Amino acid sequence: MSRVPVVLAGARGHGRWHVANIRRLERAGLVRLAGICELTPLTEQEAEGELPVQSADFGALLDSTGARVAVICTPIPTHTDLALTAARRGVHLLLEKPPAPSYAEFRRMADGVAEAGVACQVGFQSLGSHAVPAIRELVARGAIGEVVGIGGAGAWVRDEDYFRRAPWSGKRRLNGADVIDGALTNPLAHAVATALALGGTVRAEDVTGIETELSHANDIEADDTSCVRIGTARGHRVTVAATLCAERAAEPYVLVHGSSGRVTFWYKQDRVLLQRGGHGPEEFHHDRTDLLENLVDHLTTGAPLLVPPDETGAFMRVVEAIRRAPDPEPLPEAAWRRLPGERRRVVPGIDGLVAAAADTLSLYSELGAPWAPRTEHPRHEVSTR
Repeated sequence: MSRVPVVLAGARGHGRWHVANIRRLERAGLVRLAGICELTPLTEQEAEGELPVQSADFGALLDSTGARVAVICTPIPTHTDLALTAARRGVHLLLEKPPAPSYAEFRRMADGVAEAGVACQVGFQSLGSHAVPAIRELVARGAIGEVVGIGGAGAWVRDEDYFRRAPWSGKRRLNGADVIDGALTNPLAHAVATALALGGTVRAEDVTGIETELSHANDIEADDTSCVRIGTARGHRVTVAATLCAERAAEPYVLVHGSSGRVTFWYKQDRVLLQRGGHGPEEFHHDRTDLLENLVDHLTTGAPLLVPPDETGAFMRVVEAIRRAPDPEPLPEAAWRRLPGERRRVVPGIDGLVAAAADTLSLYSELGAPWAPRTEHPRHEVSTR
């Protein structure tokens, strides 16, 4: 089988991970790194091998390399236009998350890709975990009774330089264009997407309403400490709490609450813990299918895509609710402190609040966080009906 030619747009920052992954699949004989699109060309060291064709003109690069697949890992506001540039040329896509900064842009991308007849995989790597179908099977056979809700928790540490890594970092808008680079929509977007997926809420029409509480301790526009509660057509709630101002970095997880047990999924580790009445705790470790490898498999053997655009529609409803919400409120100075040696801001007590939100399906205000919105500043709620 000839190797599939791949072009990567955006090879620095998180794009470095894609460089390494493409090279891994190249060594396995599956793909060939045919080109890199960057404003400043990469060195051989950055490209982790012999330099492919490089250009800042994405369309011209696709034409000159004969690329069959494009991996797009560029700033969020550029995703839709670049995806459509590739689609119009018949080039298939791996599009980094979040796929777009608004629901309208998402629909423009997804509809354009569908009209062009190309395959598109959205880069929620956690949804390639074999734990996802395994947990769905546990739930389907009643291992934890009826699902009553799903929680997600992400307590991460990011220093102040993280929010200066690019002009769009920590922005809600830039030069009049939506960015929506908040904790729940970008760094901890996997927690939202995975929580929705485990409960079978993947399409836009599966979401019935969304409540948001958005705030920030850092000097940014977007949120770094936030939570969201999503109503679903299945009748259960999905609550996800996130912060980039944790006291200690922790592994993010999703918690499926059942009437007679629960399942905890540490999605970066592919680790699952099953707890239920009348049984001891059971732990499982699962493998993971790489999303670019799955896309290549789809093109060469017809294997189904793991994360096609329409199965991220529910996640994009959350992005849209956050976009439409009032701008995140800055936390009062008494609510956070700076760690000078680490150049980061910490919200004392937030680690426990994040865990409690996932455990009780509550919002920060309902958990008594002293800085959370009160009745005079009500949380924002959006109906998707």
